Amino acid sequence: MIRKPISTEIRQQLIHAQREEITEYHIYTKLANQARDPENKKVLTRIAADELKHYKIWSAYTNKEVSPSQWEIRKYYWISKIFGLTFGLKLMEKGEEKAQVNYALIATEVPEALIVAEDENNHEKELLGLIQEEHLKYMGSIVLGLNDALVEILGTLAGLTFALQNTKLVALAGIITGIAGALSMSSSEYLSNRADGKNDLAIKSAVFTGIAYVIAVIFLVAPFLIFTSPFVALLVALFDSILIVFLFTYYISVANDQPFRKRFTEMVVLSTVVGLISFGLGYLVRIFFGIEV
Repeated sequence: MIRKPISTEIRQQLIHAQREEITEYHIYTKLANQARDPENKKVLTRIAADELKHYKIWSAYTNKEVSPSQWEIRKYYWISKIFGLTFGLKLMEKGEEKAQVNYALIATEVPEALIVAEDENNHEKELLGLIQEEHLKYMGSIVLGLNDALVEILGTLAGLTFALQNTKLVALAGIITGIAGALSMSSSEYLSNRADGKNDLAIKSAVFTGIAYVIAVIFLVAPFLIFTSPFVALLVALFDSILIVFLFTYYISVANDQPFRKRFTEMVVLSTVVGLISFGLGYLVRIFFGIEV
């Protein structure tokens, strides 16, 4: 079949699209070859085949072979291996490079562009949704552990900072409270799942909740073991809490296709308000009881 010549602008768009498609083909293929879950392997292989098909469509118009980006392959391969397939691949699909391909413009000279665009926007997203990852099943438990720790421990540290004004004592109290809180949250999550008849999820849900709680405690208590000024330590702990919320909310927003800004704002406001209230209560307790440490 003889194809009509295409303009220089469209050709440049197609070459850029070719590089994206062949790069993603290699990423999906590399991950598929190392996937342990048979279903995940099947999904990744299928998406890789789609990417290669798209690449061949573009190359038929450009008559040019394009090399993949080795940097992109390494980057998204390791992100997917470290943070999970769903997060890594959805992050790649949301990448800024993707937005640089103007399918509407390409379609003025290449009719197949609309079919490829539909594949990119719908078909591949549906396939990505089929990928199964165990930790995503327990995201609710992780949110519960992190949120409870940020609110409870940050509030405790804020109150004790003004009441005691001693970093070592505040850190000690924070560690004890944190361990007790982690055990309490884990057991509550376990019993809650058992009561709901989710016996198969009970133990793992409890473990994920406890781990998330402990991680938050470590980040919040660490400044009181590093800095000598309790107020500087509290400010750093507050910054740590915002950082934890930012990173985790961003992870959820990408992996589960949820709005980032709303969730981030809610958790930051809640943690900050509780911290300020606890800080004020610590001040009142110190004045009322005449505590001097």
